[in-house]
Amino acid sequence: MESVAVVLLLVLLGGYFVFAGSDIGLGMLLPYAARSPAERRRLIAVIAPYFLGSEVWLVATIGVVAGLVPVWEAAVVTAQWPVFVLLLAAWLGRDAGLWLRGRLPAARWRAVWDGAVAAGSWLLAVAWGFVVAALVGGGTLRPGVTLVCVALVVLLFAVRGAAFGAERLAAAEGVGGAEPGERAARAFRVLVRAGLVVVPVAAGVLWVSAGAAPAVVVAGAEVVLAAAAVDAGRGWARVLSALGMAVLPVVLAVGAELPAPAVERNSLLLLVAAAGPLVPVMVAGQVWLYRISRRPIVGSGFFA
Repeated sequence: MESVAVVLLLVLLGGYFVFAGSDIGLGMLLPYAARSPAERRRLIAVIAPYFLGSEVWLVATIGVVAGLVPVWEAAVVTAQWPVFVLLLAAWLGRDAGLWLRGRLPAARWRAVWDGAVAAGSWLLAVAWGFVVAALVGGGTLRPGVTLVCVALVVLLFAVRGAAFGAERLAAAEGVGGAEPGERAARAFRVLVRAGLVVVPVAAGVLWVSAGAAPAVVVAGAEVVLAAAAVDAGRGWARVLSALGMAVLPVVLAVGAELPAPAVERNSLLLLVAAAGPLVPVMVAGQVWLYRISRRPIVGSGFFA
């Protein structure tokens, strides 16, 4: 029964990293990819309809942890509460920026909330790096492990966002030019090359500090980035960046040092019966949202 709970959590957390990595990563690149008010409006219009769907995966993950394995909730959240305060603050700040930037036409108003989107996205990626470091570090933030985990997670988020932006912003080339999409594509190429250096270092540190299993999984990201460096076409960039983000939940699955869960059978059966059918619906809905968001952006919407 414990293995079923772990697999369910792995699927939900993997869905969050893969899908939310797109909008968080693109938010990180906002100051670079979008430099004029019109470009920033286009970029926010790309992120806005996407972030609400991706956050469903995180909410579902939190619900499963709280309902099935509360011992993990106590071990992780209580031990690393400053990290989760940072994560929550970044989450709220970024979402506030997305919701509020378009409420007034004033340039200063929008600049403040654009800054909140960018800063919140960076802090979210950094906070997730701390979470990964704490889990593979046995509940403590070891300096070496923390440094490489934060660098790895931030890099993968940025790579995912750059691939997302290169595709989505380029889809609007006929409306307002393609410059933001071209900048995102350039950022993708640079970040991939940087990853070819960061990933082996991270794998080596994890091998020494956390064991072979998480190090081998992280080394798999090197293969993904190497493939992206060879073929950085927008279609492949999307697929390869998603595979890179999928490395993170697998690292947690094989490397997290957590107390053995005691899953109550009836609770698990109830959850699987109630939530199990929703997972494919969530996937289908996210894919549908992903496909319709490829349409050219012809103007500002509710968020932008």
